[in-house]
Amino acid sequence: MIEVSTREDAEQCRVITVSDRSAAGQREDLSGPILAAGLQDAGFDVSVEIVPDGEASVTDALLAALSAGCRLIVTTGGTGVGPRDWTPEATRAVIDRELPGIGEALRAAGAKSNPLAVLSRGIAGVVDISYGCLIINLPGSPAAVTESLPVILPLVHHVLEQLKGADH
Repeated sequence: MIEVSTREDAEQCRVITVSDRSAAGQREDLSGPILAAGLQDAGFDVSVEIVPDGEASVTDALLAALSAGCRLIVTTGGTGVGPRDWTPEATRAVIDRELPGIGEALRAAGAKSNPLAVLSRGIAGVVDISYGCLIINLPGSPAAVTESLPVILPLVHHVLEQLKGADH
């Protein structure tokens, strides 16, 4: 795992890249660093992890990030319809409440430049633990991550404050 930032006052965030080839060292992870930089610029203390595709590996990575105290977990990859694309299923098994509007907004934003964006099955939801956590699935391409950041960044701090019990 790569530590990107160590701000003491920042919320902990984990970026999880889901890719068989990147996990095996056969392909450089291009989307994870873009995502990590955007989240760090938004004030998060970011760590990055690369795991292989598949439901078990993603579930394990999500649970490890929760155990580490992460309040925001953003995955990139594994949201398509390929045989090993199981990121949404792993996420659904971990979250307590789904936030369908986030996935809908991400698909709508992506479809403006790529009509295939509607095929992404990424979801978002919250985990109701003492400190609360938001998990969001993004597609794995660098372009999709770049297009997704302006959609999610205005939402994440609000959701995290709501999980702490802040007023609307």
